[in-house]
Parts: sequence; structure tokens; C-alpha cells
Amino acid sequence: MKIALACPASLPATQFGGILFLAVDIAKNLSNSGHDITIYTTDLDFANNPKTFNKLLPRIEQVDNFKICRSHTWLSIRLFYINPGMYRQLKKDDPDLIHIIGVRSFQALIATLISIRKKIPLVVSDQGGLTTHPDLQTSNFLHRVLFKIQMPLIQFIINHASLVIAANEYEKKIFEEFCDASKIIVIRNGIDRNIMNSSGINFKEKYKITEDFILFLGRFHKVKGIDILLQATSMIKDDLLNLHTKLVIMGVDFGFESDMLHMIDDLQISEIVYVIKNPPRQDVLSAYNESKFLVLPSRWELSPLTPLEGFAFKKTVISTTSHGIPYTIDNGMNSVLVPPEDPKSLANAILTLLKNPQKCLEYGKNGYDLVQKICNSNEMTNHILSAYTKILNQKQTNN
Repeated sequence: MKIALACPASLPATQFGGILFLAVDIAKNLSNSGHDITIYTTDLDFANNPKTFNKLLPRIEQVDNFKICRSHTWLSIRLFYINPGMYRQLKKDDPDLIHIIGVRSFQALIATLISIRKKIPLVVSDQGGLTTHPDLQTSNFLHRVLFKIQMPLIQFIINHASLVIAANEYEKKIFEEFCDASKIIVIRNGIDRNIMNSSGINFKEKYKITEDFILFLGRFHKVKGIDILLQATSMIKDDLLNLHTKLVIMGVDFGFESDMLHMIDDLQISEIVYVIKNPPRQDVLSAYNESKFLVLPSRWELSPLTPLEGFAFKKTVISTTSHGIPYTIDNGMNSVLVPPEDPKSLANAILTLLKNPQKCLEYGKNGYDLVQKICNSNEMTNHILSAYTKILNQKQTNN
């Protein structure tokens, strides 16, 4: 089977997040099973920001058993990356099926046009929140106009798709605003279980951290609830000092870094907060392993992968009841979920876990079991492959 995956970013821009990791994991697993897989994407390199494009990256690169086919980005508006060269690259190939990951993207539009022109079945996944992401309401006027302009394109892409894959029931309801429910299947996101064996560094030693620490990992963006986390940390500052525990914040600036650093100074918590900017992937994995647990107080998530990665290391998670989070992790089973925008509840949850290591172990083990049995890339890819096969069989029958 020859499959084209289309998405806004791929390796080496690992800090782009979930869309990238989903595409790479699908490509890796399917190519290891003998399928011909190519990711069509931009030359995003990320570096210190989401707008660094590198013409020196190979246009075609072999990674393990799959290929990455890049074209240069001429213009970027927020996370909308315009790389017209992708049209020519995809047009000259003849994949059996095209799978879009990230609907609100230029790459999704290009893939749809090629799908129509060459009569290739199209599968759609998102991971970006078509209608629910807070940026759709809170961005400046120009960006809100851009989002409005995108809506007919999104409808066009979904209308043409043979199948829509949703990560959970929450996302399925979002897609039902654009198409009939019969067109949608739910396949839970999964992460690569091998990440447990791929760190190879001592995180505390590298960053000279001598205390225990709890971990926030994510974009420095207000939607991630970092301000709520800092307020909660301030409320329990003395407790954290007495428990010899720090808060480690790891991530990349998406517009909130300056405010975050000012808050740390204003709240006088710099002695217990350690900020690591633009961390390498290996450092992230090591931080998971050495942390007490993760704290991810997001205002919005669709189907987050970071909690699942924490679970792979048997670490539990404190998060919120926002949007798709309760459809991904289970309060009182493998995590603690608190109301969003509630620093007091978050502070109490942090102290409760710090003072109850047995609960941390229990929840972490339950999360680990979830990843081993269900939310792993092998299970996810097996379900996706079954969907591809069904679509291609239907195409042959119709022909």
C-alpha cells in the first residue's frame, strides 16, 4: 500500500507537537510493516520559534523505512504555512490513499486538490480543534478574519473526504458540525511505547537540579494555563520549599514567555521554578522519567499526547476538565482533573499528590496500563490501516 501523509510540520521540528508525532508514528509503524509511506510537509525547523524554515533541510529524506518530502514555505500566517511546491511533489507521485493530519492547513488544501484531480481516496484527521480552540475567539481582528476565510475551505476538505478519523467522542461531535456522523470513526491517539528506552541522559545532573520536581511540558501559551499554574505554585510556595520540591517548566515560546517570566518574578517564586526553553527531545523524555508527576492545567486540549507520554513512564498527571481532556485521561483512575481557571483547586491537587506517593504510584501504573493496552501507536496504526484497507476495497468494488 502506498500512502501519502500530509501535515504542516515533520522532523526535525519536534516542538511543533501532536500533529507531527501522530504523522511520524503512523509512518514509522506502517513502513515497518512493508508499506510505502511518505510524509509531505514544509521545511519547518522550529529552532527557537514556530517560524523558522530551513532551506538546507533535505527536500527528500529517508527516515528509518519512510520518507519525508519537504518543500519550502514562502509565507506563514500564525501556523498557516504556505508551501506551493508541495503540489508538484504530490502530483508526480501516485499514492493509493492520502491522509491529511491537521485540517486547518495549506497542506490539507493541497492534498485535497490532488485527491480530486487524481481520484485518490482522502482520509482526514485534525488534532487542532476546528471550532473550539480559544484562539478562534481571542486573536486579533486580522487573524479572526483569516479563521473565517478558512471555514469554507475546511468544509470543502471534509466534504471531499472518504473518511474522517476523530481521536475521541468530543472531537467526533466537532466533526459532526461539518459532516454526517456515519462518515466519522473514532480511533484513539497513541504514543510510541519505545520512548521509555530512548533518553540516555541524566536530567537532574544536566540541569543541576538537586530537589524533586513536578513537571509542566508544553507551549508557552496562555491556553496551556501556565498563569494558573504559577498562581497555584505561589499559594503553596512554603509547602514546596518544605517538601524540597521544585516546578520545572519546559517548552517553546508561543507568545506567553515574557508574561510568564514576569509572573515568576512578581509572585516571588523564582527560587522554586526552573524554566527550560527549547528543550531537546531527549531532555524531555528524561524529565518525564525523573519527575514526580506532570501538571498540565490547560484551558483547552483536544486529545493531548503529553499525558500519555507521561503515562509511558508511569507518571500520573494533574490536568483540567476542559474540552477533550476527560475523554483522554480518567479522573480518579490515572489522573487528577480539576476545574480550569481554578488555581486553588490546582494547588490542593498538587499538595495531595506530593503527600500521597502511593496514589501517585497507583495512578501512574493505571496510566501505564492504558498506554500498553490501548493508547499506543501500534494499536492506533492497526486501526488506521484497517480503515485504509476498507476504503481501498470499496474503491475497487466501485470501479
